[in-house]
Amino acid sequence: MTSEQQSTPSDTPDGSGPSAKDDADDAARDDADDAAGDDAEYAAGDDAKDAAKDAAEDAAPRASGLRRLAIDVRPLAHGPFRRLWLGQGVSFIGFQVTAVAVPVQVYDLTHSSLWVGVLGFVNLVPLIVFGLWGGAIADHVDRRKLLFGSSCVTWLSTLLLLVQALLGLDSVAFIMAVVAVQAVGFAISSPTRSAIIPRIIDRPLVPAANTLNFTASQVGMLAGPLLAGVILARWNFSVAYGLDAVLFTLGLYAALRLPSIPPLGEVAGAPGLRAVFDGLQYLATQPVLLMSFVVDIIAMGVAMPRALFPEVADDRFGGDGAVGWLFAAIAIGAVLGGLSSGWIGRVRRQGAALVAAIVVWGLAVAAAGLAHSLWLAVLLLAVGGGADLISAVFRQTMLQTYAPDEMRGRLQGVFTVVVAGGPRLGDLRAGATAAVAGATVSWVSGGIACAVLVVVAGLAVPALLRYDTRTARGPVETAADAAAAGPKDRGEQAPAV
Repeated sequence: MTSEQQSTPSDTPDGSGPSAKDDADDAARDDADDAAGDDAEYAAGDDAKDAAKDAAEDAAPRASGLRRLAIDVRPLAHGPFRRLWLGQGVSFIGFQVTAVAVPVQVYDLTHSSLWVGVLGFVNLVPLIVFGLWGGAIADHVDRRKLLFGSSCVTWLSTLLLLVQALLGLDSVAFIMAVVAVQAVGFAISSPTRSAIIPRIIDRPLVPAANTLNFTASQVGMLAGPLLAGVILARWNFSVAYGLDAVLFTLGLYAALRLPSIPPLGEVAGAPGLRAVFDGLQYLATQPVLLMSFVVDIIAMGVAMPRALFPEVADDRFGGDGAVGWLFAAIAIGAVLGGLSSGWIGRVRRQGAALVAAIVVWGLAVAAAGLAHSLWLAVLLLAVGGGADLISAVFRQTMLQTYAPDEMRGRLQGVFTVVVAGGPRLGDLRAGATAAVAGATVSWVSGGIACAVLVVVAGLAVPALLRYDTRTARGPVETAADAAAAGPKDRGEQAPAV
């Protein structure tokens, strides 16, 4: 009962007061009022408690649902991984600015999508050769030193692109040569970086780390092209290459701050052709992993429309401002898919999900090729980008779950060849087809063919469609793999930023 409900006795100045009967009547009324007030208060309190309980019960599933969907950020608690992730994420923005600027510059010099497609082929050859060889090297030397050295090659190539733009060389041959050297650095650094991940974080967090890396890369693929569109519309190619050179320094710093990551156990042989063949031979014994690469080659090599973006932006959507949106569209969907990727780890039939994701990618690309509105094209490409990220996470998780540490660099080299080489093969296909049949036919037919071929590939190897994480078993863990989970190799003693 509140203080306002308490009664106060009342006496007259002359000392006369109410009669005894009046006192009794007043007391009875007060008791009745008090009881009614208490009942109302208790009833209101119970109602408030029930309402709060119901609200909490309603909110709990929503909060739990959001946590189950949200991206897992636990790997960022590990200092070496956090620095590597930040360095790669920031430097990749600049890398993507260059990835847009180079084909646009080549198209400006030649006015030919075929030459833009040839640029993809120039990237492809070093990626195949040095991706496989670089992965073998990563299994034989300190991965920290190899990552830093190969990253320096990529950075110096960017500086050369900056110099040719400042001097106005306007030489397609020189640009092609520099791009080839840049591809060498990328081909070695990429598998090395991926092979480092299981050595610097706990093994159960590897899938979450892969998702974070893919999402950060997609953020770069989103921000980089948009930034490139603004730079190319307002300034020139030298500004684009200069920005890339500056941002890349953070990636170099992250590589330097890594702990030493030497090979585990005894290293057999040299990182030559024999080591590469050993890795390929191991992959051949794993049909599910092998087919996961095959369907990705179909997805990128057949459906990727990237080489057509400059021409379509110029002819259909109005120029340099549109080309940035087209290059960024796939990454828009991938970023959204990554941020809501908490459910991916609960998918058990990953083989069937991988095929389904690539079918969605192909159909979305085909539909985007028919769009005559820029924003509709961006939306459809974004749907495809989300599907592509899902397939990438499944493939990387399969690979790092099964591969022992002594094979991890070589298999990551194959992964790099497929992931980075596939789109460049797609550039060549798209540009060559456009030169014969036109950009629209090249774009749409590639997407449809991708969806059909990936279904055929899945049906041809049923083991891929039947792949289930609940029944699948990887290779027997070696002593070296067990040592990889130790605190020292995880880099827990390294100072945090």
